[in-house]
Amino acid sequence: MKSSENMSKNDVLRVKLEVLKREHRDLDEAIAALQEKSAPDQLTLRRLKKQKLSLKDRIAVLEDELTPDIIA
Repeated sequence: MKSSENMSKNDVLRVKLEVLKREHRDLDEAIAALQEKSAPDQLTLRRLKKQKLSLKDRIAVLEDELTPDIIA
């Protein structure tokens, strides 16, 4: 892999984006597993869902930075 000195800004953003997407998927799986319990901890569920939503917002910001502006 390239060193961070040789990576462009877009390369760094793409790596960050992939990490955030992976974390988002992991949270999704954790939430699903917790919901399968007969009596899931509601506080933990709320925290995980809030964290997942925050990750989704950060992913959207990075995707916007990576998408070139097209003047129509």
